[in-house]
Amino acid sequence: MPATDLEAATTPRQEVEAALLDAAERLLIEVGHARITTRRLAQEAGVNHGLVHYYFGSMENLLARVLERFTDRLIARQRAMYAADLPFLEKWRAAMRYLDDDFTSGYQKVWYELQAMAWNRPKLCERVARQTNEWRGVLREAFEQGEREHDFDIPPNVLVALVATFNQGVILERLAGIDSGHRELLDWIDEWLARTKR
Repeated sequence: MPATDLEAATTPRQEVEAALLDAAERLLIEVGHARITTRRLAQEAGVNHGLVHYYFGSMENLLARVLERFTDRLIARQRAMYAADLPFLEKWRAAMRYLDDDFTSGYQKVWYELQAMAWNRPKLCERVARQTNEWRGVLREAFEQGEREHDFDIPPNVLVALVATFNQGVILERLAGIDSGHRELLDWIDEWLARTKR
């Protein structure tokens, strides 16, 4: 079968998969994983409910794919931003603005919904941990660049763990409706980075 025929044959499946992933993303943001049923998801996607398990095998796999797809998009954005020819401090400020963008987009809620699901599901836990480690990889690359311009005086692995856990703390508190001290913390870090410039 020619490649164009093969592509045409897979297009309807790809469309249904995309519709289900898009619908699951919306529902994770709007109602959370506990209130998503196969029928509700299929109705939201406008497809037959039997296609959920036919294409994804399980609801758990489908929801993990939602997080992976969303994370891939944002990590591509982050890496592009860090590749720009700008001072590290400007890149850091852009990354902190992305925290706000990612809250608005619903990504942070999707991420935490999947983390909560994963606590008692070892295979899902591994998949969610891979996404977290992808973010840590981006941070590691960023701070390797930053070390050329700043004297951090903190071991790189410690700095990555510090920033990763502080970001997760900020995200968790925002999802709980708490933002007290966040702006001050970000301002302090910004000033610290300015002071460490070589």
